[in-house]
Amino acid sequence: MSQQTARTMTGEATVVKNAGSHFLLSRLPEWELFPAVLRGKVRLGHGTATNPVAVGDRVLYSCGPAPDEKHPAVITEVLPRRNYLIRRSTNLSRQSHVIAANLDQVLVTVSLYFPEIKLPFLDRVLVTCEVYGIPAVILLNKIDMYGAEVPEQVEDFVRIYERQAGYPVIRTSAVTGEGVDRLREMCRGRLSLFTGESGVGKSSLIKAVDPSLNPKIGLISEAHLQGRHTTSLYEMYRMGAGSAEEGYIIDAPGLRGFGLVDMDKDEIYRYFPEMLRVADDCRFVPCTHTHEPGCAVKTAVEDGRISPERYNSYLGMREDDKKFR
Repeated sequence: MSQQTARTMTGEATVVKNAGSHFLLSRLPEWELFPAVLRGKVRLGHGTATNPVAVGDRVLYSCGPAPDEKHPAVITEVLPRRNYLIRRSTNLSRQSHVIAANLDQVLVTVSLYFPEIKLPFLDRVLVTCEVYGIPAVILLNKIDMYGAEVPEQVEDFVRIYERQAGYPVIRTSAVTGEGVDRLREMCRGRLSLFTGESGVGKSSLIKAVDPSLNPKIGLISEAHLQGRHTTSLYEMYRMGAGSAEEGYIIDAPGLRGFGLVDMDKDEIYRYFPEMLRVADDCRFVPCTHTHEPGCAVKTAVEDGRISPERYNSYLGMREDDKKFR
């Protein structure tokens, strides 16, 4: 931070909490949180996004010598993003919502049955990660709750998403600790976003990774956020503070839908890794992989190299994106 005048100071920081019009910032890797608000012209300068500033954004700010809830810092500029995860904000809406920015990885948390998994939702998250160049890992959570008849379905899931599509699949349980050590190692030194549908157990997994964290309650003051719905909060936590396991975790509210943003339907296949591998062998170029004879993608579906579930997700994404829940 550099002092501009006796009263006004400027600096660069990272957004660690977003509650609509109020934010908490920290000058990472320092972990000293202070409140901030958004300057109006920044708010108006980001097109149709419902939130011009997201958790993980690097921003410039100005403030007095000791910003507090009565005299917060003012965000004056959002610096260019390395990447970001975005979705269409609501059903039938043309607006978009940036979930988080400048990520090292997205940890997509799913459960086969508790709640029952929605593969189109998972596939839309994975496609968006591919579009914006964010590595994705799938956490198959609540593995302790699956009965003796489920392992075959678990293996089918791993075959489809790890062996065919190429995404790491980690079987996890906050109850038994299965997969937690591996997950903790993957988060070390990285900025990781935990996302998924409501009820899949993201918060419990975060607490298992670092028991000192309590994402359901929050580690920082809520005084300047009074009157706001806590379910709308996006927040970053520091994992393994002061240890070799230090990293940063973003906890996003559970999602009920995930709409694609600004996707050309003829380019969607490029973001399915298993489809992209065979698409060059199609008889016709371009090929929509829907009805053309000699389509290598359809052949791969027929012989089991591409799962029908993933192919059906692809067909759904090609259609008008009016229903995505």
